[in-house]
Amino acid sequence: MKYLSKTPKQTMKIGEEFAKTLTSGDVVLLHGDLGAGKTAFTKGIAKGLNIQKEITSPTYAYMNDYDGILYHYDCYRLSSGEDAEALGLTDYFYGDGVCVIEWSENIKSVLPKKVKSVTINKIDEKTREIII
Repeated sequence: MKYLSKTPKQTMKIGEEFAKTLTSGDVVLLHGDLGAGKTAFTKGIAKGLNIQKEITSPTYAYMNDYDGILYHYDCYRLSSGEDAEALGLTDYFYGDGVCVIEWSENIKSVLPKKVKSVTINKIDEKTREIII
């Protein structure tokens, strides 16, 4: 499916709807350039999973845990799957929570075989194409 979003709020709404397709243990890979809207999409997923906490980018923490329901990863600063393993990040891939991973290409060697992918393309300053 392809969606067009004109605002971060619309991107969040698409993420919220996408959350209805997720089940315990799913791993979601988010693809998109810096500023494309990956964190906004994750905020929507969190809302769809009934998470009330504020969702922030885990750039410096590598992964934020939202009550074992959602694990939000930012692997931008990792250079390999071995880095993710050394930090214990791969331990959550096979648990009960949903893992949402930004910059997953940096750790592709350790990703599960079964994943869901979402691509967010920046069309212009406001418009995003979201491919699920």
